[in-house]
Amino acid sequence: MKLSEEIKHFFRGEVEESDATLETYSRDASLFKVRPKVVVFPKDAEDLESLVKWVKRNPTYSLTMRAAGSDMTGGPLGESIIADVTRHMNKMGEIKDSSVVVQPGVYYRDFEPKTLEKHLILPCYTASKNICALGGMIANNSAGEKTLRYGKMENYVLESKVILSDGKEYTIKPLTRRELDKKMSEHGFEGGIYRSVWELINRHKTLLADAKPKVSKNSAGYTLWNVWDGETFDLNKLIVGSQGTLGVVTEAKIKLVPVEPVSRLFVIFLNDLKPLADIVNTILPTNPESIECYDDASLKLAMRFLPKYFFRFIPEILMILWTGRIPKLAVLVEYCTKDKKTAANKLNDLKRRMVRFRVPTRKIWSAKEAEKYWTIRRESFNLLRKHIHNARTAPFVDDVVVRHEDMPEFLPRMRAILDKHKLTYTIAGHAGNGNFHIIPLMDMHDKKNIKVIKEVGDKVYSLVAEFKGSITGEHNDGIVRTPYLSKMYSPEVLELFKKTKKIFDPLNIFNPGKKVNGTLEYLEKHIAIE
Repeated sequence: MKLSEEIKHFFRGEVEESDATLETYSRDASLFKVRPKVVVFPKDAEDLESLVKWVKRNPTYSLTMRAAGSDMTGGPLGESIIADVTRHMNKMGEIKDSSVVVQPGVYYRDFEPKTLEKHLILPCYTASKNICALGGMIANNSAGEKTLRYGKMENYVLESKVILSDGKEYTIKPLTRRELDKKMSEHGFEGGIYRSVWELINRHKTLLADAKPKVSKNSAGYTLWNVWDGETFDLNKLIVGSQGTLGVVTEAKIKLVPVEPVSRLFVIFLNDLKPLADIVNTILPTNPESIECYDDASLKLAMRFLPKYFFRFIPEILMILWTGRIPKLAVLVEYCTKDKKTAANKLNDLKRRMVRFRVPTRKIWSAKEAEKYWTIRRESFNLLRKHIHNARTAPFVDDVVVRHEDMPEFLPRMRAILDKHKLTYTIAGHAGNGNFHIIPLMDMHDKKNIKVIKEVGDKVYSLVAEFKGSITGEHNDGIVRTPYLSKMYSPEVLELFKKTKKIFDPLNIFNPGKKVNGTLEYLEKHIAIE
């Protein structure tokens, strides 16, 4: 019996296997192409429970969850069964007490307007917020321009419903030590998971404490060090960021924060990266909402391909004519406050603090003017993808993180690696967190570029490791970075990751090859050349 026909016997949602469907679901926003056997569209959690139970009985198959497919790592790609939750599992509950229950298929672009009606927001939204969905944000432990102040997705999942590999749905929420002891005393699969994770964390707490990256953002590996803080045991800290490798999230209760009504922007233009760390350290005590940045390549693309902003670029054009060069980096500092006077005071204060650096700056008073800068920052990836021909975006070193004090040394050394291979690329990111998105353009018809990807990846991630940073602050591991986790973590820590996977998923039915057991051979084999 065909796979699709067998699934249709117990599955109420749609089951599709046309060439067009399989071709569509063989790609995300990454370098890779992985063709699945079938794509399903579950009606609800009951459909997914039935599917997990079937895969458990037929472990030659596996299940990979997919939401919007905007992932840049190959995370939602798989060779077996893909389950798309955006068609049916896209419900959002009523906002109550600054929280809301959502299903994983809710698009953020539909979610945010409803939270803003209540003057609330989920602040860890990504630059791709117009195309991403909540399920992917949870899977990747997403972050964005407001992370400096508010942190990552792991801080906003209050509780979740997860189908574990026994095919049953469980509620995962923070537990006190007494509640944990009760949970661990229970028989059954869930109780066994709590006992095993508690034992693993306790037995290796020194190793895990040492392994925790000393940077403000990290989505690499399984964040075992975050599960127990001495008072609360929360498996959501492990589920969030696990890329669907530990279970299937069917619902999540999300915390929201109040929106500050007034936003003002301060822009700093740098021709030299050396003062960057000092500048960031000078900005941080002023408590900004965010410190973002984009490079000269992004600015050139914007001036060329965003014609509606042409007249708004006049100040930058005049500055370029005056100085004779395009700034290497634009740093955006945003302040969000309750009133205009406080916002104005913050801009004026920062202006005074910047005098000693003798760099061009601009105070942006209007939202319309600020929109230009935010568009460049958020759209740098899309500008490359849409407007440069005979080459494609190749995100493979796209999310590195170092301490902000290491940026002046790290960035030139990283750029030297990229420049040695004559790559065209943009750099943008979160300067306040030392998190940078490097997007090269490459002609993937040229097979030599596969070698370049492996060589540059190895060198850049070795450089990140030298600075004790993270190879991914928010985009996660997927196919593209799982093979490089050994750059960050010791063999002993990698073995703990494998044990964690085994605890939750002993038959390896959830999104195999991500977070653990990924190889460079698989990476190379599945790079899309078209």
